[in-house]
Amino acid sequence: MDIRCRKGLCKFNDKFTCKAKSILVDREVVCSTFDKDENKEVQDVTKNLFTQEPCYAPQRDSKALEIKCKADCLFNHNGACVSNGITLNSIKEKPFCVSYLRKL
Repeated sequence: MDIRCRKGLCKFNDKFTCKAKSILVDREVVCSTFDKDENKEVQDVTKNLFTQEPCYAPQRDSKALEIKCKADCLFNHNGACVSNGITLNSIKEKPFCVSYLRKL
């Protein structure tokens, strides 16, 4: 599973890869594991978007990471995320899971 996080100020974010021991996506589709680090320097990928490739940490094996989900999501299987990948946004204040697909 590909786990990417765009919340650069999270203390678990290492060059867009989550280094937390576990992730919990709550009922509002927000990563409850997010922990803001005010002293962290964020990589600005938009400044050189078309001239320089962003620096990414190696992909992490999802077997070493517990991903729990409480959202009403298509990928929520008995409280565990079964998606092929999970990405958290950077645009809003809260770290929303953009891999979320509502169950019909």
